[in-house]
Amino acid sequence: MNPEERAAVNKRQREFYDSKHKNLPTRIWSFFRNGLLNKIKKQLQVERDIYELHKKWFGDLSNKKVLDLGCYKGNSLSFYLASNSKSYLGIDLSATGITYLEKRLKNIPTARAEVVDFLSKDFKEGDFDLIYAYGVLHHFKDVDELIAQLDKKLAVGGVIISYDPLQTSIPMKFFRMLYRPFQSDKDWEWPFSKKTFFKFQENFEVKERRGVLAKAKYASLLNFMPVSEEYKEKKAKKWHRSDWEKSSQSDTYLFRCMHLSMLLQKKSL
Repeated sequence: MNPEERAAVNKRQREFYDSKHKNLPTRIWSFFRNGLLNKIKKQLQVERDIYELHKKWFGDLSNKKVLDLGCYKGNSLSFYLASNSKSYLGIDLSATGITYLEKRLKNIPTARAEVVDFLSKDFKEGDFDLIYAYGVLHHFKDVDELIAQLDKKLAVGGVIISYDPLQTSIPMKFFRMLYRPFQSDKDWEWPFSKKTFFKFQENFEVKERRGVLAKAKYASLLNFMPVSEEYKEKKAKKWHRSDWEKSSQSDTYLFRCMHLSMLLQKKSL
């Protein structure tokens, strides 16, 4: 993608997130994703597990320079990162989001926020010990360009912590294939394929990874079964734990999941 094309996409992306305007198919998909799936995630405490895992992966932040990539108004761990790191920089395309984040960070002298395109030549900072990308990496169409920039911006031994959607399971491939032609944000939504995952694996050391919502995404179907609430909850939680553990070891199992979290480290020269 040339600079002019990227600037046009960035403009549409910024306007989309600032206005929150979605067409009907996108609203229907959001209802499914944010309604039904979020109910399952809340019941199984999926996001709690992700956040606790990310905090564990952060380690001791006191001597780390942190980049919070694509943070908008601040994600669930932005303030934690800003409060505990040696230095913190949050970046996003949206002036609206960054203005809001700046207000949250005003009492933290080592933290700041900036409106900038991560791939732009205008973004000159580097040597980050940690790049946090929560729900961000799948917004970049050119994976090779993204990987090159991530590697360039990391300090020696630096790490990336990410969380992104997968489109590797048969049900998700099918639904996304039907939905994509009508999707409001299709120009900057590129859920990870197997090829994308293996590109990251080739260019960084995957220290650890976890997938969620493989078996557990079917937990809602238990409501149609003539079984007790206790059984439903127990079964759903068992599926989630199975997803959590097996996805860390098996690529086949990982690709059945809906979301992927990775701890990536810059490779030694």
